[in-house]
Amino acid sequence: MQIFPSGHATHPQWRMAAALVLAQLRAQMALPSYAANPALGLLYITDHYAGDAAAILDHLQAELPGVPDWAGTVGVGIAANNAEYIDEPALAVMLCALPSDQYRVFSGVAPLAHDMGLPGAGAFVPHSALLHADGAMPDLAGLLAELAQRTTGGYLFGGLASGSGARPQFAVSGNGNVPGQGAASGVFEGGLSGVAFAAGVPMVSRVTQGCQPVGPVRTITACDEQVVLELDGEPALDVLLATLEVSLDDPQPALQRVRATLVGLLGADGGAAQGGCPRGTGSFGARHFGADVRVRHIVGLDPARHGIAVADAVEPGMRMAFCRRNAAAARVDLVRICSEIREELEPEEVTAEVAVALAPAPEAQAPHPARRIAGAVYVSCAGRGGPHFGGPSAEMQIVRHALGDVPLVGFFAGGEIAHQHLYGYTGVLTVFVAGGDSSDAR
Repeated sequence: MQIFPSGHATHPQWRMAAALVLAQLRAQMALPSYAANPALGLLYITDHYAGDAAAILDHLQAELPGVPDWAGTVGVGIAANNAEYIDEPALAVMLCALPSDQYRVFSGVAPLAHDMGLPGAGAFVPHSALLHADGAMPDLAGLLAELAQRTTGGYLFGGLASGSGARPQFAVSGNGNVPGQGAASGVFEGGLSGVAFAAGVPMVSRVTQGCQPVGPVRTITACDEQVVLELDGEPALDVLLATLEVSLDDPQPALQRVRATLVGLLGADGGAAQGGCPRGTGSFGARHFGADVRVRHIVGLDPARHGIAVADAVEPGMRMAFCRRNAAAARVDLVRICSEIREELEPEEVTAEVAVALAPAPEAQAPHPARRIAGAVYVSCAGRGGPHFGGPSAEMQIVRHALGDVPLVGFFAGGEIAHQHLYGYTGVLTVFVAGGDSSDAR
């Protein structure tokens, strides 16, 4: 697998931005280390271009006739290997050189079938999937679980389209020549779309959290749908107020603290959280809840039952901790997942020359073959981004410093998807492995 060409640009006129991106792609495709004949294009645009989504896709297809398959969506911001474009007109493209029998583009009119890979259904067997979704869909959690069951690996990664207006998704295969798609343009609103990958497409994926616990991890011992009634046998509202050191006798400062507080949830069978986090320490990463923690808003208080309403269904036995967004914790956890990916992909023994080449450098450097990264997709929460990390494009600069100047595209989502779950305030980093057979999506 060769390095994936990628390009990104901002301009008030989408045609000018597209021209700049195309120039970058063509220049890279002429280099020997980059793929010259990629077949899958990943396209992400900011919501400034949402009204021109169909025209942008048509233009790119006409300019790149050798790229028959496209997928992507819109976000309030988009990510590239060294930049974040938030609340400005921009687009990013990465051209993936994958064998045509190792992936399938799917959408609402050409869904990922239940019987793919079964006798008589063709040779393609989906193992994992890059997913773009509409957050307004009913029972989205159930749809994610059902879609994950259609893959042998059970792993989804991606996010919810975001923006102030229309939120189109791109999904086209072979210029529309895919069963079920017919003459559809390849631009959709609502539903699910994306790319399914066979097990022959090696990748490594990690989830990074952006919050820090403000109290111990507790067990939900009583609840009613979305209302947590008891934590470790104590009234949940009383536990919240004691953790935040506030009282409803002084409601204004108490409500301000509650509004700034989130909850981290983990299923009863998660197994990763067997003990509490000390107050004000740790982060929701591998050390505590693990990547399976789901951060949710507190949406209301129930003084009559001393309960807390959260933005997710809860069950007795689930683990929960109160938390807050924390830039320092988010930075540490982002560095952690990048380090894990590097350790996964770099050779155990290297020469001095390779060690120097793999060392992070402040200036741009070409991806080194020893790192074996062909390209990467990063989906981050719309509430994160550079400003949350201390400056413009700071989040992507952390990733670049850790992984090197690798091709990367992505977007800032209304919710992040990993495993079979919808997350919040997280980042999902997935890299495609060149010249390897490891697949470690977790």
